Amino acid sequence: MYNHDMTAVNIDETQKMLDEIAEKLPKEFFKELNGGILLLPESKKSPHAKKNDLYILGEYVRSSSMGRMIYIYYGSFQRLFGRMEREDFRMRLKETLLHEFTHHLESLAGERGLEKKDEEKLAKYMENKKI
Repeated sequence: MYNHDMTAVNIDETQKMLDEIAEKLPKEFFKELNGGILLLPESKKSPHAKKNDLYILGEYVRSSSMGRMIYIYYGSFQRLFGRMEREDFRMRLKETLLHEFTHHLESLAGERGLEKKDEEKLAKYMENKKI
């Protein structure tokens, strides 16, 4: 599961993986995603992190000025999965992208199912991290 030579997947390779994953998705997924999928170099710590242990891998963003887009945080992937084998890293990337697309599609449909599940997971994390 972990890379023996510890070579991390660099940002260019991650972008290539992301493009390959996105190319296999149905065109309908991209409806109104006018900002596209952006791979950002930084890591993003959750504002709810208790001990630097909760990072945001991706975000679905809806902005009145910029439109709808998906952010993927390369730095967060490196912090959490940087030592994984390439295929395991790709799988995490795919899971994250599909998660964010679910937010997008639910948003278009006026649904909040995944948002509610995410809130429940966060509540469990907060409960488990009480000091």
